[in-house]
Amino acid sequence: MKVALAFSGGLDTCWCIPVLKSQGYEVTTVTVDVGGFSEEELAQIAERSSYLGAEKHILIPAAEMFFNEILRHLIAGNVLRGNLYPLCVGAERSLQARETAKIATQIGAEAVAHGCTAAGNDQIRFEIALRTLAPSLQILAPVRDQAPARADQLQLLKENNLDFPANKAAYSVNSGLWGVTIGGEETTGTEFAIPEDQWLRTKDAFSSPATPENLSITFTEGIPTHLNNVPTNPVDLIKTLDEKVAKFGIGRGIHLGETILGIKGRVAFEAPAPTVLIQAHRELEKLTLTKRQIALKDLAAASYGEWVHEGLFTDPAARMAEALFDESQKSVNGIVHLTLNPGHAFVTGVTSPNSLHAASRAVYGEAVGEWTPEDAKGFSRLYGLAGILHARANPGANN
Repeated sequence: MKVALAFSGGLDTCWCIPVLKSQGYEVTTVTVDVGGFSEEELAQIAERSSYLGAEKHILIPAAEMFFNEILRHLIAGNVLRGNLYPLCVGAERSLQARETAKIATQIGAEAVAHGCTAAGNDQIRFEIALRTLAPSLQILAPVRDQAPARADQLQLLKENNLDFPANKAAYSVNSGLWGVTIGGEETTGTEFAIPEDQWLRTKDAFSSPATPENLSITFTEGIPTHLNNVPTNPVDLIKTLDEKVAKFGIGRGIHLGETILGIKGRVAFEAPAPTVLIQAHRELEKLTLTKRQIALKDLAAASYGEWVHEGLFTDPAARMAEALFDESQKSVNGIVHLTLNPGHAFVTGVTSPNSLHAASRAVYGEAVGEWTPEDAKGFSRLYGLAGILHARANPGANN
């Protein structure tokens, strides 16, 4: 029997290899890299797979795929869950499940496995995608089904030639192009933050604050295309921007919200580039879209963000929302100028060839150009008419 294991190289997925082997499976590990690993980390992941006796390890570079299929829509929708969290990791899972299932089919595997627990969101995300896209494959979830203690996991790995770092076992870290999430003892409650030494991208940003820095981001039809006027493909732009912004501690947070299973959950995250990109993009949209366009898109974005977060990326309704986003971004062209300060990005200005501000001959608070003073007087009289009639019909109701 063969199984393709979605493999991050972390404690849980490493533990899955000897467990699956003990059940009679030939294990092929599959790492779908959505931009969160360095070359050194990818080499370490492959080594762990080999040490633990996997038959084969397959790496799928998927950062561009991730941007083109998912991230550009999250930017277009300005998606922030709880007005804070830019879906750092949840957005990856459906894509990773799909690509792992493709490998499972190619190698003739009967099953596909993941290392998710019973308490988290990822098990739902993986399994919805797998059941939708690869219904013929059996789904195996050893960590969820056996619920091993951390100490027992570490011992089993040691028995199988891998002395996994115990300090890494204390915190669960997921890293990708769109940010990193960190879970530990502190995030199981609601009172405390994780220790400073557990932050990855923004570590020491506040104890050694960086000097304020100016930068500009150019968007073409809603896609970030230039950083400081230098043309850059979106994936490289996000990586470069992330490094620039992280040293200011921007994008660090702890998200508290509803899990898919209906309980409250909490996770620390670092999303320097997404935080600034969404802030800049939203400001450009204010200049280039009408209020009704923004209102309609915000409605679609709220649902789309929930679907992606809850593993429903494969639902056909998501394609409808993406079509709306694509249409909405045709005029979202321009440059956003920002100043980075410790803990905060400030938008200093925005310009666009599609500026609705520049298109008007009127100047807010200064001069009319599209109407006469008499027009304004009449509009003021008519615009409040419904309230005026209600007050007339209900004397004293507003006192």
